[in-house]
Amino acid sequence: MATLAPAVKAASKVLQNLGFRLPKQLKPSKYRLHLRPDLEKKIYAGNISISLQVLEPISFIPVHTDRLNVSTVEVQQLDDSGAPLKSITPVLTFEHPEFEYWVTEFEKPLDVGNYSLSLNFTGSLTERITGMYQSAYLDKLKNRTRSIVSTKFEPTYARTAFPCFDEPALKAQFTITVARPTGDDYHVLSNMPVDSEQVNGDLTEVTFQETVPMSTYLAAFVVSDFAHINTTVDGTSIELRVFAPPAQIEKAQYALEVGASVTAYYIDYFNTSYPLPKLDLVAIPDFVSGAMENWGLVTFRETALLYDETSSSSVNKQRVAIVVAHELAHQWFGNLVTMNWWSDLWLNEGFASFVEYKGVKQMHPDWDMDNQFVIEELHPVMVIDSTLASHAIVKAIESPAEITEYFDTITYSKGAALVRMLENLVTEEKLKNATTRYLRRHIYSTATTEDYLTAIEEEEGLDFDVKLIMQTWTEQMGLPVVVVEKTGFTYKLTQKRFLANEDDYAAEAEPSSFNYRWSIPITYQSSLNSEVQSTLFNYNDNEVSVTLPGEVNWIKFNKDQVGYYLVNYPTDTWAALLSALKTTQESFSTADRANLLHDANALAAAGQLSYSTALDLSTYLETEQNYVPWSVGTTSLENLRNRLYYTDLYNNYTTYARKLLTPIVEKLTFTVGTDHLENRLRIKVLSSACSLGHGSSLEQATTLFNQWLANPETRPSPDVRDVVYYYGMQQVNTEAVWDQLWKLYLDETDAQEKLKLMHALCATQVPWLLRRYINWAWDESNVRRQDYFTLLGYISQNPVGQSLVWDYVRENWEQLVERYGINERTLGRLIPTITARFSTQTKLEEMEQFFAKYPEAGAGTAARQQALETVKANIKWLALNKESVGTWLANFVQQSTVTNRIQ
Repeated sequence: MATLAPAVKAASKVLQNLGFRLPKQLKPSKYRLHLRPDLEKKIYAGNISISLQVLEPISFIPVHTDRLNVSTVEVQQLDDSGAPLKSITPVLTFEHPEFEYWVTEFEKPLDVGNYSLSLNFTGSLTERITGMYQSAYLDKLKNRTRSIVSTKFEPTYARTAFPCFDEPALKAQFTITVARPTGDDYHVLSNMPVDSEQVNGDLTEVTFQETVPMSTYLAAFVVSDFAHINTTVDGTSIELRVFAPPAQIEKAQYALEVGASVTAYYIDYFNTSYPLPKLDLVAIPDFVSGAMENWGLVTFRETALLYDETSSSSVNKQRVAIVVAHELAHQWFGNLVTMNWWSDLWLNEGFASFVEYKGVKQMHPDWDMDNQFVIEELHPVMVIDSTLASHAIVKAIESPAEITEYFDTITYSKGAALVRMLENLVTEEKLKNATTRYLRRHIYSTATTEDYLTAIEEEEGLDFDVKLIMQTWTEQMGLPVVVVEKTGFTYKLTQKRFLANEDDYAAEAEPSSFNYRWSIPITYQSSLNSEVQSTLFNYNDNEVSVTLPGEVNWIKFNKDQVGYYLVNYPTDTWAALLSALKTTQESFSTADRANLLHDANALAAAGQLSYSTALDLSTYLETEQNYVPWSVGTTSLENLRNRLYYTDLYNNYTTYARKLLTPIVEKLTFTVGTDHLENRLRIKVLSSACSLGHGSSLEQATTLFNQWLANPETRPSPDVRDVVYYYGMQQVNTEAVWDQLWKLYLDETDAQEKLKLMHALCATQVPWLLRRYINWAWDESNVRRQDYFTLLGYISQNPVGQSLVWDYVRENWEQLVERYGINERTLGRLIPTITARFSTQTKLEEMEQFFAKYPEAGAGTAARQQALETVKANIKWLALNKESVGTWLANFVQQSTVTNRIQ
């Protein structure tokens, strides 16, 4: 890491005043940015003029810069009209790498007033795929490689492209000029429409209209030769365009339809106009995230925007819909009103992750998005939140590493789950009204969690303290388990923090002002009364009781798992719930069936429920035909598979799992229909069946695989393609076939298809082929930089590849850090991905030794902690549960054998 020059240390008088946060005395109002990228040399030159106010006297101006070469700095005092009054000569101007500043220091403090700060600078277009960067794609229409320039500034990468006050609260208006090659089909896009173009020989300078006030991380531009399609959003004059490489533009139609549909929906939902004249969506060949909500110019990874029914599965289609809906929600919630500081990021991301489901639901009402929320957002985040490596949803953060690390499942999915719970508590109408009030009150400005909750509290008819309830959820990590005890017709509820590893209860907990107690909205229904009842379990109450008017067969708490908590019932209530699931499945909603499966498995794994109860409950799946509960079922089967894979229980386990799967697999087969949810279910259960060695499924997959290889033009249906490719490769398992697949992968230009082929190549059972694959993937002409960690994750999920990847990452850590940067969160998250199935003390010690050797974790600090917690929990699981699970499986296999003999 670069350090401060010794001469600067000696000369500067302001170093003690610098930290990660900018001084409050400075406020920018306008940026005039001029950039000239050189696509051949892969560098760029730029200049920027920043209009700013000095609110209190200050003797220095720090602006954020990172990896930029600043050549000149000019400071002028301005009059009230913005005209120059006088130049001010700095005594010192220097880079401060530790805090990512360029500092301009003066002899005496600047007076209160208006100033302009102008800087000339140069930068590289090749260092990272964040900031401003260059990438390339193969234009199949003209058989040539084309370069593009794109940007990705969130959270703190605007400073790597140009000097700026790179904090979200410091909104300003931007006038952006970007040069492009003259002719050759190149054009430039930015947040606003083009204002003017000026040809200067080989370059054409494109200037855009001034933006509305916005945060630096939302500025954006793209230099490309992309084609586009367009439409007008219903009931508005907003032009919506989707851009993609010319050969791929036909794949943009679905995203255009989703974009127009959800934009119209959000204008109505937020009851607030979209404030810009245009809205562009662009598919970028190399993109570090799924997408980025730049105001008026939303950029996407190709797999998140392009859809082709001949190569894209139902999973791919839903991903396009959900990502487009998420990013367009941000045009209001995040862009129009932005969190004041990154510690309130959940306001941006949690709300968008919640409302995206509404956006997709209004376009595809048959996709069951309300129930899909439970398996896509709620269940995955509960896994992380039940460990000591979690964090509160609102917490103090300062450095760029802490900020980028904060873009995690807790912020997005727990944030969304809390908004969903809040909506259920206050009603949908009240939440909508409050959201509109919040947006209008803070338009073009920033706000805090407190501001949003204030807007909700102003709704009439709420007889509870919304802020206090929500504080128990936002200001402490973790989640509760509600424990139910039954006496007669009365059910007594108590609560405690739910931890997945029982050893963690003895560990010293991070201090919490609520002592890990929550104000829990309790809902319930029973066999006697299907109407949903509710009560509030306040954090400062020891218990709460629910009394029913008479004896019931069963009671089910947490209707549709809208509450962010688990429920543990008495043994006889679990038995009654299982009996009802088997006899009157329709008594329970889809989400309730998924909820019961989820909670039973999570509680059993944590040692808080007998494993025989959870495994007994799973047997009802033999008659289940809905995607959502089966998604929970296959996840549970996969978790058990990973834990038992290297044990002597594995054979009995596969017998049990195959018996559960056989009825649904035989019903669905590899023949794909048109029903979206059935196709999603088919992918889930066939993939699960093949991974467990289900004979007929593997046979069919291999047959379809060989038919395809014999005639590569006739591919299997996109909805079974991933299963056929992966398990076909696994079963055939020859070098010749691997090489054939590798060539198909290299020649493929469709991003979705390329990913399926990339995954299939990871299935070989030949270790040296996997090692060669890892080596070849380092070359970016083989595997795009954005896909590299995905590939390593895929290989690590293959038992043959798990140790290979772990060894490779440890041996090549310094090169990985050199290429991606220690503050690249995807690098940090690679560690929990590849160690997730470790379950021995030896592996845990290897991890601890590796972390001790490379103590600087950057944006991977929390990810390392999560990885350690997961492996400790895996070790504990085997010690705690192996014997009881083994006994249950042996009994199940014995009974199945007897039943089969009788039949």
